Amino acid sequence: MSLPLSSGAPLRRRVTAVLCALLCLPALVPAAGSAAPAQARVIHHAQGSTTLAGSPQRVVTLFQGANDTAVALGVTPVGVVDAWAQGANYDYLDADLAGVPHVGLETQPSMEAIAMLEPDLIIASKRRHERIYPQLSRIAPTVSVATVFDVEETLAVMGQALNREDRAEALWQQWQQRLAEVRGQLQASLGDRWPLSATLLNVRADHVRIYLGGSYAGTVLDQLGFRRPAAHPSDQWVLKLTTKESIPIIDADRIFVFMEDSPAVRDNYQAWTGHPLWQNLQAATNGAVYPVDAVAWNLAGGLISAHRMLDQVVHHFGLEPSP
Repeated sequence: MSLPLSSGAPLRRRVTAVLCALLCLPALVPAAGSAAPAQARVIHHAQGSTTLAGSPQRVVTLFQGANDTAVALGVTPVGVVDAWAQGANYDYLDADLAGVPHVGLETQPSMEAIAMLEPDLIIASKRRHERIYPQLSRIAPTVSVATVFDVEETLAVMGQALNREDRAEALWQQWQQRLAEVRGQLQASLGDRWPLSATLLNVRADHVRIYLGGSYAGTVLDQLGFRRPAAHPSDQWVLKLTTKESIPIIDADRIFVFMEDSPAVRDNYQAWTGHPLWQNLQAATNGAVYPVDAVAWNLAGGLISAHRMLDQVVHHFGLEPSP
């Protein structure tokens, strides 16, 4: 869903003219010897450094983890990008982002829609927006994180940029505490069987993928203490499997499966899980293949969704939910 534009041609021409002027001007540089703004902060990020003063009030977030993290920090953006599933926003963010305008796709945000919102801060990702970073920076001060799925980096950079470092630090400490609690519950529940190995399996319409250490959900499972199966490569974060002869590499004590809800994907899942090699997998034999939410485990990439991942781990292992 893109931000609706006025049907009045004069207004549209004025907005377009302003946008063109912004994008054609060089980035503003303070005159030599000029006084620094009050409470100026230099934010070092994945694409350089950005100077901000005070607390930004009109923030545009350009990837899903930034949408999530803004809400976690108590900030309602003035513009967000479209969700990958479940409609304009992910269901778990719907109430917090109700009525917030959309500026297009995460991979192709609309410069015009962003400029119309008159932001005083843009949160971007080098992975998605490296090429358009100069244009974004001419619309408003822009800070960028390296990827779209590093929860810690996104929280830290956004905490600094939004002048909410104390809240960001408190949220991170709460997250670390909860990880420790769930890790302790797993150890106590499983005893000598802990740590278990785990595979993160994503089913697509024409192949399957294993998400490895370094991926969003893989990092969370690593922090909980799960082991990676020995057959999984250690030098990449995703492994694409196109033939069912590759099924043995999926084997682990537990398999967490997430996928899009579509006929083609469901048919492919049935084809893989119905194969004789799948029936030999340890997790399949032990009834330890766990369906999990694709949004929380793959598409969201923020602190709130990471807590939702833990909720599902707690559920599947029959642990005591957090109060």
